[in-house]
Amino acid sequence: MNTTIENIRKLFATYSNSEITAIDKLPQAGSERHYFRIHTLAQTYIATYGANIKENETFIYFSDHFNKKDLATAHILCVNEAKDIYLQEDFGDVSLLSKLEELGYVPAVYNLYKESLHQLALLQVKGHDGLDYKKCLTNKSFGKQAIMADLLYFKYYFLDALRRPYDKQKLIDDFEALSNYLSHTEYKFFMFRDFQSRNIMVTSSADNSNAVHFIDYQGGMKGAPQYDVASMLWQARANLPDDWKHDLLEDYMNSFERIVEETVDRDVFRSQYNGYVLIRLLQVLGAYGFRGLFERKAHFLTSIPLALQNLKWFINNQSMGIAVPEFKRVLEICISDEVIQEFTPIQATADTPLIVAINSFSFLQQGYPKDETSNGGGFVFDMRGILNPGRFEQYKYLSGLDKPVKDFLEQQTKMPDFLNAVYSMVDISVEDYIKRGFEHLCVNFGCTGGQHRSVYAAEALARHLRNKFKVKIDLQHTNRGGWKTMDNE
Repeated sequence: MNTTIENIRKLFATYSNSEITAIDKLPQAGSERHYFRIHTLAQTYIATYGANIKENETFIYFSDHFNKKDLATAHILCVNEAKDIYLQEDFGDVSLLSKLEELGYVPAVYNLYKESLHQLALLQVKGHDGLDYKKCLTNKSFGKQAIMADLLYFKYYFLDALRRPYDKQKLIDDFEALSNYLSHTEYKFFMFRDFQSRNIMVTSSADNSNAVHFIDYQGGMKGAPQYDVASMLWQARANLPDDWKHDLLEDYMNSFERIVEETVDRDVFRSQYNGYVLIRLLQVLGAYGFRGLFERKAHFLTSIPLALQNLKWFINNQSMGIAVPEFKRVLEICISDEVIQEFTPIQATADTPLIVAINSFSFLQQGYPKDETSNGGGFVFDMRGILNPGRFEQYKYLSGLDKPVKDFLEQQTKMPDFLNAVYSMVDISVEDYIKRGFEHLCVNFGCTGGQHRSVYAAEALARHLRNKFKVKIDLQHTNRGGWKTMDNE
């Protein structure tokens, strides 16, 4: 990592004479790319490191092409010779999703969605003009093959994991029919492929006006414009109200008509849009199934009920415009009360007696925390198999509460894998204890000094249990004598 930061400094020096005051590593998202924020006295920049050179080249080419057309995408400022690091303008940390979560379903947020869809239509149509699709990362066009891939992703990683009987050959036949129907869409332009509120950044001007900007479009290809609209309006995390979905679709079609300068057959457009809504909902379920059911990542498991509720509403209220009987039967299985309940975690109420005591401690200094209740039992996790930040001088006097230590544990150790396993085990007990009215569960995390790894893990579990089960937490860090946090300096 130090080599990467040094290479970032060298690249920045070729672009600007400004002095770098700091370089922060940003939290890693779902990709293998690493992002850094470069601070100077005047402004900030984003540096991206990616080992996938083809992916970098695609993003850089798309960005340069779109910028020539003044579209709402990133400006690439410079690229190193190896093409594994590039600098781009910094849109900040405020996404459309964070705006929605902060303000709720208010007119100002609606207008940001409306503006995002207008800018999307511009990107799709004007960005398509003159674009060399040979530069695409994978497929040049989102056609039948790509649609089938999304449907099979759902089949293998979610449907088959349910272990419910269905006619496999009839389902594949229905997949073929649906993919044929959707691949013959009337309009084909640039398709973002992952157009959702996390990939839309919001910046504010001095006059309090807001502008939207797009990131992470390197997976784009030629395809139906309806797919991107479906991706945004039906994002499970955003959970947009039904009237917003309806009105925003109308807003988008108005923008699209003005840009292509022709009248759109809205009935056909909506029918194909509904088909892509379904494809997108199933692709998301496949992703949640893979990350949650197979990789056992708790965050994705908790997202499955929302995705199923989205799918249920869609099936009960919309028409795909094509007869696919076995597919419809399979979908009815997926949205049954039994399946939704299977993935919906039980949650505590104000009357739930359970308190989960979570402690960090040092094996060498005070040993296991004493259980003051008569319950006994619980969990003890030994964190000493995780690389210790305390071995490094810059982290020695910090703790697992401090951002530099958190970044180290999340990005340079196997802490995420360890915690996913912890969540899987502890969740079973918490759910059972809530159902049975138990009052106490103890979970202890120990490491050498009770300062870095155990503190981080205890905080992470407390956050996870609060979010998933709404359960009461008693969180204690039992070895505060030998360390301090940056906030307390």
